[in-house]
Amino acid sequence: MNTNNIKTASNVIVIPALTKNEMSPKRLKQTRVAAYCRVSTDQDEQQNSYQVQISYYTDYINRNPEWCMAGIFADEGISGTQTKNRTQFGRMIRKCRQGKIDLILCKSISRFARNTVDCLGYIRELKSLGIGVIFEKENIDTLNMTSEFIISLYGSFAQAESESISKNVTWGIEKQFREGKVRYNMSTVLGYRMGDDGKPYIVEEEAEIVREIFKMYLDGMTLNTIAEILTAKGAKRRNGSSEWQKNNIRVILRNEKYVGDAILQKTYTKDCITHKRLINYGDRTKYLIHDCHVPIIDRDTYNRVQQEIARRNSVQQKSTRTKTEQGKYSGLYALSEIMVCGECGSQYRRVTWTSHGHKLIVWRCINRLDHGNRYCKCSPSLNEEKLHNAIVGAMNEIYKSDSSFLDMIEQNIGCAITESDELGHAITKIEDRLTEIEKVRDDLIQLVTAGSIAIESSDDKFKALGEEESYLRTQLTALKTKSDNSNDIRLMLKTISDELKKYSGSLLEYDDMTVRKTIECIRVMSKIEIEITFRGGFEMKAAVEK
Repeated sequence: MNTNNIKTASNVIVIPALTKNEMSPKRLKQTRVAAYCRVSTDQDEQQNSYQVQISYYTDYINRNPEWCMAGIFADEGISGTQTKNRTQFGRMIRKCRQGKIDLILCKSISRFARNTVDCLGYIRELKSLGIGVIFEKENIDTLNMTSEFIISLYGSFAQAESESISKNVTWGIEKQFREGKVRYNMSTVLGYRMGDDGKPYIVEEEAEIVREIFKMYLDGMTLNTIAEILTAKGAKRRNGSSEWQKNNIRVILRNEKYVGDAILQKTYTKDCITHKRLINYGDRTKYLIHDCHVPIIDRDTYNRVQQEIARRNSVQQKSTRTKTEQGKYSGLYALSEIMVCGECGSQYRRVTWTSHGHKLIVWRCINRLDHGNRYCKCSPSLNEEKLHNAIVGAMNEIYKSDSSFLDMIEQNIGCAITESDELGHAITKIEDRLTEIEKVRDDLIQLVTAGSIAIESSDDKFKALGEEESYLRTQLTALKTKSDNSNDIRLMLKTISDELKKYSGSLLEYDDMTVRKTIECIRVMSKIEIEITFRGGFEMKAAVEK
């Protein structure tokens, strides 16, 4: 700013600033510059060798009058994948934290760190200390990097690292996965052995145990009950033991191999740095291969079991939020899961009354049982036999040939199929756009690092891409959840339809298994009326005998 033309008051004396040549050497502070060098092997070409890098940076720093040497830090012949193995790198970082270095020079990002987490972590720490890192090959000065560019650069590093690992370590395996080639491990799978042709074959004696487990679970038995039955029968597990635990049952019920499928890459190596093996909860691509070997369980039964597992889990999660056991799944009585009080919303429990040697089984509101009429004043107790008769009567109403219930079920199945197809198209469209965004961002990073575009001018573009990507990923998650729900509903409706078609006009007596499959909720409205909601949304009232 030109101050010569600014009027100065008579009592003010202007003291002009000194030029650099006029400044005292003590006031003219030079930038303390260090260099970091590393070669991974002794066979690198001469221009990249250990000694050449040291000589180059010593001369480069000394030739700049505004710089002073803060040290050359060099690790020779040590892998760059973990900074903890590089003593000179650690020494340099300590000096930075002590305030003895202002700027670091490094030939390339790969020389600084091949571990993305370490690289970005140190860059951010050094930037917070006011220390920049200049990467010559990439033409990057970290002090001039905007936050949006750092984030985008991080994504680029992570992708490049992932691709490198995939190409050098797992490329062959991934290729086999994509081609549908299954690497079987049946050593712990009950019902299968490996044949000479490399394919699994069924051991019928063990397969019968597997089929029995699936049937008992669909009949409403708990994991513990199934385990107790198999232990009592002396059924053999894959390891020869006759002792069954609920976890053994759970593993069998969830194993896709029993339906003839195989999920590949259930576990993965986290990275080439730690070599830690992790369970794949969606962090990596999985490959589901259909019908790759002979099944023990038919697909419809397997799918119904998976749906029942999800339903029971949802009931148990609900119970963790209550003081009583009102949400806990019970394999004994279907009504324990679905019958609720019309006044307070608590579930009903089966209770035995004894009077003068006479036993009477009734169902009562748990809230009323635990707290008297403190919170629930009017909930009735229902005689079990009369309650069962009311439920059977209501179910027989919908079994009648003139009932519209089955027609409604079939229509809903058709709607669910249509919705599933539409959701699939929407999901594909978003996934295609996310791929485009990734390519645009990569191209933009290349232009910035090549110097074709200024970092400042690209920041808005990076930000816009990031915001669009975040929005689309949120939409994608919601659509995938909705798609899964749509498929679950379609399967549930088909199960109900198949169950109802078994009965030619009437249900002779109360059956827990049928109730589980067809009824979603029973609400006790009064001593003489219940409201039944069938799976699929159909509702009706039923009278309870006085």
